[in-house]
Amino acid sequence: MIRHKIYARHNAVAINDRLDIPLIKKSVRVSLESEGVETPCEVSVLITNDLVIKEINREFRGIDAPTDVLSFPMQEFTEAGWKNRIRDEFDNIDPETGLVPLGEIVLSAERVAAQASGFGHAPERETAYLTVHSVLHLLGYDHLDEAAGKRNMRKREERIMKEIGFEVSK
Repeated sequence: MIRHKIYARHNAVAINDRLDIPLIKKSVRVSLESEGVETPCEVSVLITNDLVIKEINREFRGIDAPTDVLSFPMQEFTEAGWKNRIRDEFDNIDPETGLVPLGEIVLSAERVAAQASGFGHAPERETAYLTVHSVLHLLGYDHLDEAAGKRNMRKREERIMKEIGFEVSK
């Protein structure tokens, strides 16, 4: 069994608004396993509120608005470019842990709740979906430039969501 390390923490989130950390960790692990990532990796997840994610979004993307999730990859991958790479080819292996730091995910607990309500499904499903989506970004998948890339990413999201145990919305 591959030993990925997933750090997840809440920051500036009311107790009643906190997201399910075991579900987030499971979503990261299943995403990595489903995509065939065999090199032990490290992923950090920050769960915060709209105000904090808005500040991060403004600082790093120049967009002065809250968003649901942000992905900050620490490796340079093209779509599926990480496949077949042996351990020594990764950029930035942590010498203390021996893990490849894939990057950081930032989730807005407020956006998760609002979107889940708007789509008519449970916050847990939205939490899992946004986590899966973000992990795919860490692995180099993109949906901004072309329709084919968006379809490919969506197909992977749907497969992983089924593996986690959530039905895919139509």
